[in-house]
Amino acid sequence: MQKEILTGLSEADLAQLEYDWRFWARQEQIAPGGDWLTWVINAGRGFGKTRAGSEWVREQVDAGRQRIALIGETYKDLVEVMCFGDSGLASVFPDHQKPKIVANPNVQITFHTGAIALGYNATQPAQLRGPQFDAAWCDELAKWRYARETWDMLQFGLRLGERPQALVTTTPRPIPVLKEIISDTTTIVTRGSTFDNAGNLATSFLKKIKTRYEGTRLGRQELNAEILDDLPGALWTRAMMDEHRRSDDDDAPANKRPPDMRRVVVAVDPSGTSGASDDGDSIGIVVAGLGVDGRGYVRADRTCKLSPDGWGKRAVAAYHEFEADRIIAERNFGGAMVEHVIRTVDKSASYKEVTASRGKVARAEPVAALYEQGRVSHVGGLADLEDQMCLIGPDGYIGEGSPDRVDALVWALTELMLGDQVAAQMFLRKKRA
Repeated sequence: MQKEILTGLSEADLAQLEYDWRFWARQEQIAPGGDWLTWVINAGRGFGKTRAGSEWVREQVDAGRQRIALIGETYKDLVEVMCFGDSGLASVFPDHQKPKIVANPNVQITFHTGAIALGYNATQPAQLRGPQFDAAWCDELAKWRYARETWDMLQFGLRLGERPQALVTTTPRPIPVLKEIISDTTTIVTRGSTFDNAGNLATSFLKKIKTRYEGTRLGRQELNAEILDDLPGALWTRAMMDEHRRSDDDDAPANKRPPDMRRVVVAVDPSGTSGASDDGDSIGIVVAGLGVDGRGYVRADRTCKLSPDGWGKRAVAAYHEFEADRIIAERNFGGAMVEHVIRTVDKSASYKEVTASRGKVARAEPVAALYEQGRVSHVGGLADLEDQMCLIGPDGYIGEGSPDRVDALVWALTELMLGDQVAAQMFLRKKRA
């Protein structure tokens, strides 16, 4: 049909048609109708998400939107993909409507209508405190380092006009905030695969990726845009936790309740940030015990984002509530500061510093082995902690921000169940040196 229309057009008509997006686009690249607040294009690589995002912004400008937020994974992605990429904003406007793009020090785009777009990146959510918008384009949200914090800050700023809207263009990853956005009743979702755009992709590329990745988990995620809850090679699975879960409910059978504890520790993973007003990571606080049966029991997750006084009181409160014998924290990243905070709250609290001599995954593997052996039980529901645990694989953590809860968990169970093993490894390392 398109070929028949093009055949009968003059050069002037063809030149005008070049920028008629709705003529060239596939249906799934065009904004749906309806009363939605968020449109998610959840599609594989090469689908044409960036082009769809740029053209949607252009349509918003022509429709009278005045202030638009552009949010990329990093400043580099914002500039090189969303603004100046092959399918970026600089490429989709005709010559007489080319926007003026200033990218240094911050991205600001002035359109032919007088509308303005301001650029932000998902490594600094605080940038979005204060500004207000009537539309937003968020690219590759599933890869954002601070996805939840950045998304939340944007929601507070989408307050101009009668119905502010946001477009999310992303290849999926199993992060909680993306699942929440998709399941929201005000969200409409477009799904698609790399192969939907086969006509605009190199034949050799399509052949190679189909041969190598079709049917694999990576291919299902990156090409077919499936959100897969399980992470291949993850150190923990939900089955590990569900099979041995215990309850604090007095009505639960005796064999389903935790026994008396030989030891209890409160582990603190300091974030190195200044507190609740900081957009850094949370302070991981996890309570775990060693039962009289020799099993580990994860009793509580008190992770928070509070000022030092706030999280210090929270950790000490857990110390007393669970009658712990020690608070532990990693010295490498703020342990000395943690001790000062704890001592300020309670001088009598027992405290111990631990030192990281290996990377996060290497430290976590022996603890994950305890779960595989069925030697650890979670007491009650610990959803946020378990979500983080299931997103740690051989290559590290694929979730949002830092795995602060898991870091605290690892220190707690290492202290309770692997202390002698770790001490022996350190002794041997020193002896070899």
